[in-house]
Amino acid sequence: MLSLRIPGRPGNRRPAVSAATAGAIHFERRRAPRVAPSRPYAIDHALLWVVGALLLSGLVMVYSASIALPDSNRFSSYSSTYFLVRHAFALAIGALAALAAFSVPVARLHEWAKWLFLLGLVLLVVVLIPGVGKEVYGARRWLSLYVLNLQPSELMKLFVVLYAADFTVRKQDSMQNIRKGFLPMGAAVVLVGLLLLLEPDLGAFIVIAAVAMGLLFLGGVNGRLFAALVVIAATTFALLIWLSPWRRERIFAYLDPFDAANALGKGYQLSHSLIAFGRGELFGVGLGASVEKLHYLPEAHTDFLLAVIGEELGLVGVLTVIVLFFWFTRRAFEIGRQSIKLERTFAGLVAKGIGLWIGVQAFINMGVNTGLLPTKGLTLPLMSYGGTGILVNCVAVAILLRVDWENRKLMRGLA
Repeated sequence: MLSLRIPGRPGNRRPAVSAATAGAIHFERRRAPRVAPSRPYAIDHALLWVVGALLLSGLVMVYSASIALPDSNRFSSYSSTYFLVRHAFALAIGALAALAAFSVPVARLHEWAKWLFLLGLVLLVVVLIPGVGKEVYGARRWLSLYVLNLQPSELMKLFVVLYAADFTVRKQDSMQNIRKGFLPMGAAVVLVGLLLLLEPDLGAFIVIAAVAMGLLFLGGVNGRLFAALVVIAATTFALLIWLSPWRRERIFAYLDPFDAANALGKGYQLSHSLIAFGRGELFGVGLGASVEKLHYLPEAHTDFLLAVIGEELGLVGVLTVIVLFFWFTRRAFEIGRQSIKLERTFAGLVAKGIGLWIGVQAFINMGVNTGLLPTKGLTLPLMSYGGTGILVNCVAVAILLRVDWENRKLMRGLA
């Protein structure tokens, strides 16, 4: 019988193998699927899909909500695709900025945190200068860059997340001390709040204060101190509302938006938002078929985009958006917890801060649209029309992905 001898190590003799057996071995090796080597670490594709779904859905709904705006005198010089094109441009700029942000190590962001916060303060001061800051509806919140209107308050949301995380890490041993662990951060938030109230932009101040307080709590601040801080913050906001007649009127209008005195005044937006949700019922009237966006519901493409979603896509569409934001927030906290387990406290707090920021702002916007909260000018993150908002949201998502990417790298022992 013909046999083959397989060479082995010098001095070792291998048993003879028949030609038929050798052929079978060769055939089996050729048939066996080639297993691609696993990548040592990769980005979170599920998170990318969720964010992509929110961004692209927002693009479609912004177009739907703004397509009829050129029929009004204010936007008569615009084309029907004006807001679509600008929103798509903001998405493109945001994608490029996100790629750049993803390439920056989290350790470098830790080094830059204080300087970015100072840059945000400077921009908040500059925007208040007459002739420099752009004024719309009596509020001076934008800096014109010709191709894009920069809104410093949106940038400050991200900068506060980074600064609060950096502060918590630096003061980790002093978080139980009111003078060292609370007063410096409290003073920083108060300063930011005063500048925002001068614009005025109470909505941004609420989000920033909530994020800063949340990170202090997650960082281990004294429980009694945190409770006192919550009481002080609630009292401050109550005084701000009570001492401002127009804010007070808006609160009372929110309690009964369909009252004859409110329906055509301070409760006008909320009443038409609720009508939009009512018209949508379970599955909506169909994409593009909204009636409320036809100059009945003001700011339908920005603050009240969710109402248009409710009217056109119904309860199913609204619940889908809510689930996507809930998943995003939950995933951000999971990434943060994983970072802290890996002793990357700053990265973990940044991830949780981003989740807290997007989650709180989305909750407030949804609450305003549905009448759960008083009417306030806050956009729906990742979806509403707004150049700086979309840009900063994309950068925040990139930083979150970077934190997760570095976690995976560290867990693989490739740091």
